[in-house]
Amino acid sequence: MGTTTTHPRRDQAVFLALKAVLGLGGRLPLGLMRPLGAGLGRVAMRLGTRDRGRARAHLRIAFPELSEEAIQRLLTASAHHLGLMVAEVSWLWRASAHKVRALCSMEGIEHLQAALERGRGAVLVTGHCGNWELLNACLGAWDVPMTIAVRGLRDTRIDAVSTALRRRFGGEVVPRGPEAGRRLARAVLANRVAGLLIDQDIRDVPGVFVSFFGRPAWTPSGAATLALRLDCPVVPAFIHRRKDQTHHAVVHPPLELPAEGPKEDRVVAVTAAATAAIERQIRAHPEQWVWMHRRWRTRPDDEGG
Repeated sequence: MGTTTTHPRRDQAVFLALKAVLGLGGRLPLGLMRPLGAGLGRVAMRLGTRDRGRARAHLRIAFPELSEEAIQRLLTASAHHLGLMVAEVSWLWRASAHKVRALCSMEGIEHLQAALERGRGAVLVTGHCGNWELLNACLGAWDVPMTIAVRGLRDTRIDAVSTALRRRFGGEVVPRGPEAGRRLARAVLANRVAGLLIDQDIRDVPGVFVSFFGRPAWTPSGAATLALRLDCPVVPAFIHRRKDQTHHAVVHPPLELPAEGPKEDRVVAVTAAATAAIERQIRAHPEQWVWMHRRWRTRPDDEGG
C-alpha cells in the first residue's frame, strides 16, 4: 500500500521504525521491551525541542503553582510514560486477550454492561490519558463490543497497521469524516459502544468551547450530539499506569444528560461534563497525558480570534 504524504523520506523512516518496533514486540517479553521504549522516550524528549517547549508551556497553564523543577520532573516522567506506551503497543500486536486482562485490571465495567443489557448501546468518552490504546484492547478483551472513531493517519501504510491493531480484540474502527456520525449511530443502534476521544483541538470536526484547566478549549462535540440524539448513556472511562507497571481501567457511572433546553445548550453541558471528567483524570495522573498537544490553539471570537 502506498503513501500519500508530502514527506516520503521521513515517513518511510517512521514506517520502517514502526515495523522494527512491532517485530521486536512480538518476539521479546514485555519486561525487555519496556526499557527500550523508555530509552526511546528519553531520546524523543531531548530531540523534540518544539514539543518539549510546548509541553512545558502547557504545564505552566494547567499547574501555575508548580516550580520549574516540578515541571521538569513532570516532563521527564511524561516522556518515560510515552516511551513505555510504545513498548506496550508493540506487545499488543501479538498479545492474547488473557494476557491483556492480566496486565490491566478493570473496575466499573458493570456500567457498560447495564447499558448493553437495556439494548440501548452507549457512548464512551475518554482522552489521551494513560495508555489509551491499551484501554481499547482491554475493553475488547472484556468482551465489550467497541466501535471507535479515529483520525486517519497521513501515511496510509501506518494507518493500516494502526487500524489492524485496534481491531485485534473485536473492535470496529470508524475514520473521522462526513460518514462517521452515521456509522457511529448505526453501531449504537446495534447495541454497541461508540468510543470517542474528545480531549484534542480538532478543527475539522464539530465542536464547542468548554472549560479545560480554567481556559476555554475547543472540544469535539460529536459524543454529546450522538448520545442526546439516540438517548443513550455517556460513560467516561480511563486507564492509568500503576507503579508496578500494570494498568488499571475505570469505567465511571454515566453522566447526567439534560432533558430540557435548547439542543445547543445541552450539547455544551454534556461536553463540559465529559471534559471535566478528563481533567480530573489528568490531575490525578498528570505525567500520563499528551502535554505537547496544542489544546488551546483555537480561541473564542471574543478573545480576538
